Amino acid sequence: MFELFQYQFFINAVLGALLTSLAAGFIGTYIVARKIVFLTDGITHSSFGGIGLAYYFGLNPFLGAVLFGIASALGIEWAHSKGNVREDSAIAILLAMGMAVGILFVYLTPGYSPNLMSFLFGNILNITTFDLWVMGALALLVATVFVIFYRPLLYSAFDPDFAKAAGLPVQAIRYVMMALIALTVVMSIKLAGIILVLSLFTIPQVISGLMTRQFGRIIPLSVLFALVGSMGGLMFSYYANIPSGVAIIIVLVGIWLFFKSGKLLMRFAFGR
Repeated sequence: MFELFQYQFFINAVLGALLTSLAAGFIGTYIVARKIVFLTDGITHSSFGGIGLAYYFGLNPFLGAVLFGIASALGIEWAHSKGNVREDSAIAILLAMGMAVGILFVYLTPGYSPNLMSFLFGNILNITTFDLWVMGALALLVATVFVIFYRPLLYSAFDPDFAKAAGLPVQAIRYVMMALIALTVVMSIKLAGIILVLSLFTIPQVISGLMTRQFGRIIPLSVLFALVGSMGGLMFSYYANIPSGVAIIIVLVGIWLFFKSGKLLMRFAFGR
């Protein structure tokens, strides 16, 4: 295993897993607390529209994904809060539109059609030094926001009515969090891919929820399990020669099954 660290691409992959796990641990906990898990799926799939547009105009596909992802996240929040559209309906509409736009512009791109497998299933071994700087800045931003605005985020997530009564700008907080969610989700596409990135923001939090119900404790546990799953999946993908995103999710689900079965056995043995 340790001989792999002589390769720069593997070092980049390890650092990318660490930084992505840190950001996903914070953001995923907020998503699960607000019960908007499928927002992640909506953002990732709608960001495909930005990837298609970027390919068509010869731009960086991840830049297109970021812009489209943020626009979709803010659009979902606006449609839900101002347009009287149910949140799940707004997610479904923008998800379908983003995928349709992406497929259309990939089809219209002249010349050889781009290989989209790395976007769909992720390839952590393709992380560059520039990606690491971006991920590091994002992880620092996310951690700073949660540390400074912990209580407003907590109140707006669990009890928005109380937060409004207390004078907190709930709507502004939600728009800011939507933008952070979009940024984090899109940057995680390189790790897990569009199809599988939802699990990275859900499974570590579900595993942590088996141990504690406190929001503040779920965050560090989610970071830990996301990192363990990412590192385990990275090694699994390297030796099994399968996409990293697939391997990471398999490892995370395995960890969840281990803790879930352990808790069920404890309940059966001790009657609680």
